[in-house]
Amino acid sequence: MSTPTQSPVPVLNVNGIEVIYNHVILVLKGVSLTVADGQIAAILGGNGAGKTTTLRAISNLLKGERGEVTKGSIELRGERIENLSPADLVNRGVVQVMEGRHCFAHLTIEENLMTGSYTRTDKAEIARNLEKVYSYFPRLKTRRTSQAAYTSGGEQQMCAIGRALMTNPSIVLLDEPSMGLAPQLVEEVFNIVRDLNTKEKVTFLLAEQNTNMALKYADYGYIMESGRVVMDGAAADLRNNEDVKEFYLGMGGGERKSFKDVKSYKRRKRWLA
Repeated sequence: MSTPTQSPVPVLNVNGIEVIYNHVILVLKGVSLTVADGQIAAILGGNGAGKTTTLRAISNLLKGERGEVTKGSIELRGERIENLSPADLVNRGVVQVMEGRHCFAHLTIEENLMTGSYTRTDKAEIARNLEKVYSYFPRLKTRRTSQAAYTSGGEQQMCAIGRALMTNPSIVLLDEPSMGLAPQLVEEVFNIVRDLNTKEKVTFLLAEQNTNMALKYADYGYIMESGRVVMDGAAADLRNNEDVKEFYLGMGGGERKSFKDVKSYKRRKRWLA
């Protein structure tokens, strides 16, 4: 008699977390999501939806903003991580690319990249990783001796992603990768993310306001509003969902609705399904 095949443990499991800022402001209200190994998952929604807070809860970067996870749990490959320090999380393979890139302005591109390998000691492997980063971001190799402050926004975004890859991550948390970039550069960055995912098997969880672009490249999506996940599903299904088309992709037909109509729209929230 054959034994049933067990589904693999996901890279990341977020289970009903709540986040409070300043001991008063409830920002996340029971957020749950799962990211499978080798997947690109996207958290979608407008400003204030809770996307960035979700990523910072996972990477434990909330304390600098007087935030804390007060309920729920976060697991990396089945092990609880919500109480680990950001440094411990990086050592375990959880690395975040912050919104706004945050490259070290006075360092060169290559020096910025090498900061990502700070906790590693395998010099030969670090050198191979650096060449691999340059193979995916040839523009960075051209600009490797330039100070980050004198490079473009697109080059800094590539540098920030490359620096994350130098940590040899299990999962990359990518916050608003399209912010401040020209459409052509946005497409280029997302193409590189997809190549890293398909060729190098890098797992990504990205937070993005550009719903159309994110769903074009992601495998799975979570739509957030007011600190809750209100809809989730395969990216292809979300792109074809009439509610998503109307309220997130700007593809609604018929007479244009006012903002008041949009706010009162009864979305099919998953907790009511």
